[in-house]
Amino acid sequence: MIKFLALSAFLFAGSINAKILSKDVRYKVGETFYKSTIVYSDKVQKSAPLIVMVPNWKGMTEESLKKAKLVAGDKYIVMMADMYGEDVRPKNNNEAKKASSAMKSNIPKLRRVMNKSVDILKEEGKKLNGDDNKIAAIGFCFGGSAVLESARSGKDLKAVVTFHGNLLTPNLEDAKNIKGKILVLHGAIDPVVPKKELESFEKEMNNANVDWQLVSFSGAVHSFTNPTANREGASKYHPLVTKRSFIMMDNFFDEVFKN
Repeated sequence: MIKFLALSAFLFAGSINAKILSKDVRYKVGETFYKSTIVYSDKVQKSAPLIVMVPNWKGMTEESLKKAKLVAGDKYIVMMADMYGEDVRPKNNNEAKKASSAMKSNIPKLRRVMNKSVDILKEEGKKLNGDDNKIAAIGFCFGGSAVLESARSGKDLKAVVTFHGNLLTPNLEDAKNIKGKILVLHGAIDPVVPKKELESFEKEMNNANVDWQLVSFSGAVHSFTNPTANREGASKYHPLVTKRSFIMMDNFFDEVFKN
């Protein structure tokens, strides 16, 4: 974790002296209550862009909260989105797999929960003087699936960024609903997202005339931004690729939100 905190200081040096504030927000989707967390700097500017961040399959963890703060820096208002409900907090990989698989097997529900989180951040972001016309979503692993499905549903997102995320969807035609720009940050030797999945995604995006980019990082496997990932050849933290990917995300947002 020390390396990850050092990366935070490196990427967003301007926010070193800033205080990161946080606020939990509770809301309902169907019969289930969800509790997400909004983070922002006390130095964040008025009209700051709003970013929904969907964590990996373990959901609302302290590690993901640190990542949300890293993303926020002093430029963005970020909401770490609860995708499972406030009573579901996976304690291990088996519980995380069960929770994430349940969501991925029910795409309509996944989209409803994801899209509600976008709406909540718009509401809360306005209270913090953020710009609800500048909203994006980012996701890690399972979170990558969630943010892409929100885009495919036609949600008004200016940009979507996935980090080592899953790219498959049951209905490729839904890509025609995508309104924003897409950036996929991918480990070039990720065994979880094989070449066939990449090819299917590329065809899907091209057929729908989406403005998209895919960056493959040499030497990176799955979970390259996760400091606790340590399965050689499968899912492993890669500090250099993490640094590069966060810089690319930030540059991408600078382009999308320039006006």
